[in-house]
Amino acid sequence: MAEAAPENGADGGWLSLAITLAVQSMVSMALLTLPVMAPAVARALGVSATLTGVYVALTYLAAMLASLASGAAVARLGAIRISQIGLLLCALGLVLCAVPALPAVALGALLIGLGYGPVTPASSHLLARTTPLHRMSLVFSVKQTGVPLGGMLAGALVPGSLLLVGWQGALLGVAVLSLACAWLAQPLRARLDADRDPRRPLALGQLAQPVRLVLSQRALSLLALCSFFFSAIQVSLTTYLVTYLHEDLGFALVAAGLAMSASQLAGVAGRIAWGWVADRFLGARRTLILLALLMVLGCLATAALSAALPTGALLAVLALFGASAIGWNGVYLAEVARQAPAGMASMATGGTLAITFLGVVLGPAVFGALSGAAGSYRAGYAALALPALLCAALLLYQGRRQAAAGAAR
Repeated sequence: MAEAAPENGADGGWLSLAITLAVQSMVSMALLTLPVMAPAVARALGVSATLTGVYVALTYLAAMLASLASGAAVARLGAIRISQIGLLLCALGLVLCAVPALPAVALGALLIGLGYGPVTPASSHLLARTTPLHRMSLVFSVKQTGVPLGGMLAGALVPGSLLLVGWQGALLGVAVLSLACAWLAQPLRARLDADRDPRRPLALGQLAQPVRLVLSQRALSLLALCSFFFSAIQVSLTTYLVTYLHEDLGFALVAAGLAMSASQLAGVAGRIAWGWVADRFLGARRTLILLALLMVLGCLATAALSAALPTGALLAVLALFGASAIGWNGVYLAEVARQAPAGMASMATGGTLAITFLGVVLGPAVFGALSGAAGSYRAGYAALALPALLCAALLLYQGRRQAAAGAAR
């Protein structure tokens, strides 16, 4: 079958990639701003830092609901407008998180999640329209580097801002950056949202449609299940790493934040590299199997970290973990877009992301509970190896079934 040409040409494809990468980076930084300074915020509020898992669960619970509504919302308002609304909600949520009261922080977490949730389906809608099929994994992976880029920025800038302007000032500073990103996207709206349909209805009954689409197709269902576990592993790494290094290994907050940035940087490089590997060599399924096995190694090695370990070795472990646990998303999202029915990439992405976000909702809470019961975050990281191994086995089983079915024809 001949490859379809991108709708907006090469310039439109690069423009779509640039703006979606910027928006993804900003909402990721907004979501991780509080977790990377969790020990300081917890002391200010008089609570345990393990409650960071509850904060993350609230953000992704809201993100899960928002992703379900994103397909129809993108079709009606346009991907750029939905991205701008997401940035505005993140900014408002950060302002509320700066209020030194747990109810305000909880409400802020929900608003950040509502802003974060629609951004990936919106970007998938743009990129599916403007990207040639043979570059899908790489382009989606480059866009998804916005998640670790945002985490890297949070890890590198937020702890230092905490020392300069306090935890509340750091939150407000990121809120301003979110608003600036929304403003910068406005000139692109007319061109990139030209396919919007203002008459497209928005109804609560449509929330279940993306999930029904995913469950109706075996390939999408397996991808969604694996993303449930992968996302739990990824967010446990990014949410608790600073606290783990600070409380269990005795790192200063700034040093722990920089170590987290190293894992995020490896995630950036990993997303691009894995997209290239999937497009040129292994294909999406085999690449995801390899990533799952690397996650197993990363989980176990991170659980075994010691304060006596040389800095280079410690950073190498975190880089391995980050490259795999953060590097899978682009390959996964490109495969979802490939498997989706024509014109339904944003809906399929929203449906699979709802299950992805469910893993994020449950993963940190379970990780925090295990770590709290064991008295160390090591137990939580070691336990993450099990779902990664399960995903590798499921993907391998699916591949063998497909090969057997093909040979029987």
